[in-house]
Amino acid sequence: MTAPAGARLARFAAGALALLASGSVIASCGASAGDLARASCVHVDASLALLHRAAGTTDSAEVTRLRGLAYIQLLQAIPIAAQAAYHDIQWESLATTLSEANRVPEATLIPALQAQCRTADSSVFSQVPPPAPAGNSGA
Repeated sequence: MTAPAGARLARFAAGALALLASGSVIASCGASAGDLARASCVHVDASLALLHRAAGTTDSAEVTRLRGLAYIQLLQAIPIAAQAAYHDIQWESLATTLSEANRVPEATLIPALQAQCRTADSSVFSQVPPPAPAGNSGA
């Protein structure tokens, strides 16, 4: 009867070790808030491109299809922007604007989304800082 208890203990230990290892890997690969905002904006940009294509199409079925794909892209951007806002309040406006996608026509949101994604794309927060100036060591 000790074998099943020993086997359970071994499985528990292996599971706990796997959980700790996966948590460490995930934590070390975490993206910065700016990276998350930019990732969200990739979906926003794809959505806006699809809307632009829809505006230039005369086939009503194709317009409907493209607008549906654009909406799906916005939906995919929402959780990423929310995670960015969780890590840095600077991205709260992006997350809030995206959260309005199910209540407000996307065309109404375009100016705000473009401005917020321009900010994300030009963000300096993930850039490598410049090298420190060389000190003058006069002797």
